[in-house]
Amino acid sequence: MQLLVVNPNISEPVTDLVAAEARRVASPGTEVVVRTAASGVAYIETPLEAVLAGAAVAEVLAADGRTADAVVVAAFGDPGLPGLKELLDVPVVGITEAAFATASLLGARFSIIAISERITAWYRDCVERHGLAGRLASIRSLRDPLRGIGTVQEDFGPELVRLANEVVSRDGADVVVLAGAPLAGLARTVAHRIPVPVVDGVSAGVAQAEALVRLAPGAARAGSAAPPPRKDTAGLSPALRAALRREPRP
Repeated sequence: MQLLVVNPNISEPVTDLVAAEARRVASPGTEVVVRTAASGVAYIETPLEAVLAGAAVAEVLAADGRTADAVVVAAFGDPGLPGLKELLDVPVVGITEAAFATASLLGARFSIIAISERITAWYRDCVERHGLAGRLASIRSLRDPLRGIGTVQEDFGPELVRLANEVVSRDGADVVVLAGAPLAGLARTVAHRIPVPVVDGVSAGVAQAEALVRLAPGAARAGSAAPPPRKDTAGLSPALRAALRREPRP
């Protein structure tokens, strides 16, 4: 099995975190191919930034995703995900939807720990789009500015654990979701300090993608994830144009 894991932001240190966690959790025999978006922002906090990231990920999927058995979009908020599911005939899994699905199996109510206050409105919209607003206990976030997107865990580890315990004691969370690719791998190192299950989006995304490949549910030929209709295009890369038309890669 080959999984393509895409970091939708341009930060290579975050890609390194994602790659390490994805390969740690992948099953023996699964090949994990990791790519970084070629354009966009250092890390995604808003819907506009997600639009830019979604377009960048589409280019990666067109170039490298057509030989993969499944794709994992490794940014919380799943930038561009509904449209990206139209592009390939294999499962395209976002780490947000995977984290939510996993959390829903582990408890009645979950809370999200985010790395910035600005990002929380977008995360709340994500929960609502998945129809899970009634299962969201809370979203709490870091308040201090980030020194660097690749060092969030070392800079704010104790504070992230404090927030995780706070959502359990004050908000009634049955599960904690540590949100964002910069936190990849943190859950397994701090789980013993939090009294409820802790979900890592990258781990959940890889595990869910592998499960979908093994289930072999078939490709979408109708519905919201069906391939888009053929039409004239302009300004697209040859790879993306070919992928939209389901033609061989140029």
